[in-house]
Parts: sequence; structure tokens; C-alpha cells
Amino acid sequence: MIIEHYVSLKPFNTFGIDAQATTFVTIHSEKGLTKALSNYKNPFIFGGGSNMLLTKNIENPVFWIQLKGISIERETDDHVWITAAAGENWHEFVQFCLEKGYGGLENLSLIPGNVGATPIQNIGAYGVEIKDVMAYCQTINIHSITQKQFSKDECKFSYRESIFKCEEKGNYIITSVTFKLTKKNHILHTEYGAIREILEQKNIKNPQPIDISKAVISIRESKLPNPKEIGNSGSFFKNPVVSKIHFEKLQKIYPQMPHYVVNEESTKIPAGWLIETCGLKGYRRGDAGVHQKQALVLVNYGNATGQELVELSKFIQQTVYNKFQIHLESEVNIIQ
Repeated sequence: MIIEHYVSLKPFNTFGIDAQATTFVTIHSEKGLTKALSNYKNPFIFGGGSNMLLTKNIENPVFWIQLKGISIERETDDHVWITAAAGENWHEFVQFCLEKGYGGLENLSLIPGNVGATPIQNIGAYGVEIKDVMAYCQTINIHSITQKQFSKDECKFSYRESIFKCEEKGNYIITSVTFKLTKKNHILHTEYGAIREILEQKNIKNPQPIDISKAVISIRESKLPNPKEIGNSGSFFKNPVVSKIHFEKLQKIYPQMPHYVVNEESTKIPAGWLIETCGLKGYRRGDAGVHQKQALVLVNYGNATGQELVELSKFIQQTVYNKFQIHLESEVNIIQ
């Protein structure tokens, strides 16, 4: 455990917002985490800093979770249960699994952040979400400083939501996550985005998980900016789900509108398409802007404040609502 004071959080969040932590505690072990929880109350938990937008300095003690380690819990002929500590880089962990020949995480390649944040957000991409591959996660209760294991069902996963964002928000710190992955007979998801198109271009007829990963990386790199080059947090808004009746009304006006049927009563519409159709792709206010290649991504061109990005997001929400009567919900956690 390392304790520092008045630390700039700019290097620690992917938006590159220059907020300050009054107290910054770097934690490398569960023992250190337990000690920190005994010494500090109401901590602000920091991992990879990839799914948050800071709008102010953080007065609460900031815990930077740097727990490391990957281990196999058990395996059968078909499956392996593999655990990664919360501070492991997510993409590096995905690649580690793929190099071992394990399948299940390939569609989630190149998503920024650390392992510990993945269940909180129920991250997902190209037809796969954490709920599809997670077995359980280990946590520490912030108040009682006791350990608790959450099964997949106990996490109450839904679209970009979990128990850790809702009723148990601020009560637990995830210390590790265990995934159930395939060793053979992999279930591959190639139906989303341009995955299948890329595989066909490369004449890959019997793809393996690593092939899916390479396709996903290619797609993401072509559309999404690298946070190391320009501040961003990936997709800023959730893809909205609307009623079938509302969708059918819009489809008469916009027959080209992309969509995904959720069930008989609901349809999901890509938020990026809605924003782009409003003419906001590439829109910019000072250093706060909408990415030129992907309208779903808000970017910090250098010195934007968190509040300036919040104001931009509100403008986008209002513009989309005025045109489509659809409210866009933020996927990024806005710290206000």
C-alpha cells in the first residue's frame, strides 16, 4: 500500500481529465486493501479509469486497485475456469486466454480497462457480454471488510448494468473474476458488425477464437480512437431500446434505420446512428467533441474539462430526443 497526496488523475483516466485526488492509495494486495479499508472510509475506487468521466476533484480517498495474478481454478476436457485479479489489464488477459486456446472472450478484445470493472458494467461487444462468460467474482465489503463471492446470477446482469451499479453501488470492491471458457467446440459469434466480412476477406472458413479476436481488433482500431492518443472512454451512450410501435413509426420515416429485435415488443437502435443522423458526427465545442469516425464516442481533444463533456452529452441527448423522441442514456459513469 502506497499513500500519496494531491495527485493528478489525468494519467489514470482514459478521458485525460485533469482532476486531482486529495489522497491516492495504491493497493497491490488484498491484505493492503483490507488495511486501507480499516484506515479510510468511503473510498473512491479506481481501476483502469476507462469507464468514467471526472467532473471535479476527488476529496474521498482514491483507491487505485492494482491486484495482479492469473490462475486456473479447475478444468475438464471441455472447459476451464480461469481467475484474473481485478488489476489485470482486460485486453492483455483476453490475449493470454486466446494464446492458451481458450474461447469465449474473443469478441471482447481491445476493450479498455481492467478485469475488476468488467462485471460492474457487464461490458459487451459484438454479441457477447460478461454475463455470458463469467462464473463468479470475489469481492470485499467496503463497510464490514468481509469477503463475499457473487455468482453470475447474483450479479443481476442486464444491458450494461449489474448489482454493483444499482442496489449494491458503493458497497463492494471486486478483487477477482473467474470465467468459464471453452477448450474445444467453441461457440463463435460472427454475426455482429463486420466480423464475418473480415473473415471472408481473409478466406478463413473455419475460424478459431483467435481469428475472431483479430477481426474485432481490426474493426475497433478502424472506428475507435486510441485513448493513449486522444482522450475518450469508448462508447459514451447505451444503444436505446424502444417499443415496437415507436420503432415502426420511425422506420416509415427512416427505412434505412439499422435495428436489432430484442423481443416481440422491443427493438434496439444503434445510438451512434441516431447521433450521426442528427448531423453531430465530428461535432466539436472547443476541446470537447464527437469523434469523426464513430459518433458514439465523445473525445477530449486536449484540455476539455469533464463538465464541458457533460454539457456536450446533454446537447446530444436533447438533439436526438427532439428528432426521434428517444432518450439516450449514458453508458459512462459521470462523477459529479
